[in-house]
Amino acid sequence: MVKKTLNKADFIIPNWPAPPSVKAIQTTRNGGVSLNPFDSLNLAEHVQDNALCVLENRKMLRKYLPSEPKWLNQVHGINVIDAAEITYNQDADASFTKKKNVVCVIMTADCLPVLLCNKQGTAVASIHAGWRGLCNGVIEETIKSMKLKQGDLMAWLGPAIGSNAFEVGSEVRSAFILQDAQFEQAFKVSGDKWLCDLYLIAKTRLRKQGVPEIYGGDDCTYSNESEYFSYRRDGITGRMATMIWLE
Repeated sequence: MVKKTLNKADFIIPNWPAPPSVKAIQTTRNGGVSLNPFDSLNLAEHVQDNALCVLENRKMLRKYLPSEPKWLNQVHGINVIDAAEITYNQDADASFTKKKNVVCVIMTADCLPVLLCNKQGTAVASIHAGWRGLCNGVIEETIKSMKLKQGDLMAWLGPAIGSNAFEVGSEVRSAFILQDAQFEQAFKVSGDKWLCDLYLIAKTRLRKQGVPEIYGGDDCTYSNESEYFSYRRDGITGRMATMIWLE
């Protein structure tokens, strides 16, 4: 194990007008102790990385958080859990909390991380939004679970695979367009496949749920190898974490 450090400079702090009580961190692949191909801040236990390296990476991350993150076993579904009630690695793809110092977290390596908070700074959520989750309604389920009044939320979209890199089959495009013809604009022809804009789909779904204030959504994990893990690019790779909590 190569001893490395983890500094605040290794994180992305979401640029959005969240209330002062809302804190959030997006990790990159920088910092940590994992070796190639997980170099170096892999936070996932399920990707064949050395377990001791993952443990050390999580230990270093913990220094910047008020409590241990509520890690999930993500299954590309739409199950949403109250983070304060999570037992370790429960199957879910989103969590929310209205309690202080409870850290909601999801992990990604191309899928879209979505953070939510209300304007009063009393509720937050983290969402793992791959194309299956987006199509099946993980954003809608999370907002429903938070039980807040319409128009009270803002969102931040973290780093995900960009619209020039995320190639999908016709079945993916059809699944979205059958729900709403408006999603046709999120797909461009790429040979016999389609390029899919996850950011545009997420923004459309958020706005339909009464979330007009949407920030972020301008990065690509696939094309930025020095900063981000990408499953589509590398196959065997690590995972980044997107975390939010109330102070």
